[in-house]
Amino acid sequence: MTTNEPILAVEGVAKSFVMHLRGGLTLPVVDHVAFTVSAGECVVLGGPSGAGKSSILKMVWGNYGVDAGSIRVRDCDGVVDVATAAPREILALRRSTMGYVSQFLRAVPRVSTLDVVMEPALAQGLDETTARARAAELLARLNVPERLWSLPPATFSGGEQQRVNIARGLISRVDLLLLDEPTASLDAVNRAVVVDLIEAKKAAGVAMLGIFHDADVRDRVASRIVDVTSFSSHEAAA
Repeated sequence: MTTNEPILAVEGVAKSFVMHLRGGLTLPVVDHVAFTVSAGECVVLGGPSGAGKSSILKMVWGNYGVDAGSIRVRDCDGVVDVATAAPREILALRRSTMGYVSQFLRAVPRVSTLDVVMEPALAQGLDETTARARAAELLARLNVPERLWSLPPATFSGGEQQRVNIARGLISRVDLLLLDEPTASLDAVNRAVVVDLIEAKKAAGVAMLGIFHDADVRDRVASRIVDVTSFSSHEAAA
């Protein structure tokens, strides 16, 4: 990324949910959300549970629609506004530019751990030998025992699944990485590994937007914190 423009620019974004089982009651979540994330930054969404942090992350990823505003992501071909992009444009953006580490691993049954981790790199065009080596390196770094690599991760412990999830999220070369509680179920040793991996991504110029309820991890990785409570809507309207 050679431009000084931010990789992610969120401007004037609003989101509400319609409660169909409550007679169509509209529940506002956030309003006038505005911030940017530049290359080499890890911007953390701060605030209590229910403030709208996860909703903002899901809007940037394209899983949630947007009531108003723009979510502009810069890639090699220009700028894509996720708020108005067609599904095929969002899928292409995910392959080329955006990565996501969620709290939960959603793996296809009977697919080996190595194949689960390799898949995003293969989708970007990396050859299988290099992708396999990179997956093995990440799994070893994250202390996933080699005896498990040929097994499907669906039966792993929560912490093991989360480490597989992190390896899968970090294997691709992306410009923007979204992190949703990546250390939530990890012990201190593996939290430290994830912090080191995040710092390496920052040093490589990756822009990151994350949620971290672990205050120690948040303080170590955050370039700055965006207080989501300043965007929260507190009054529901019918």
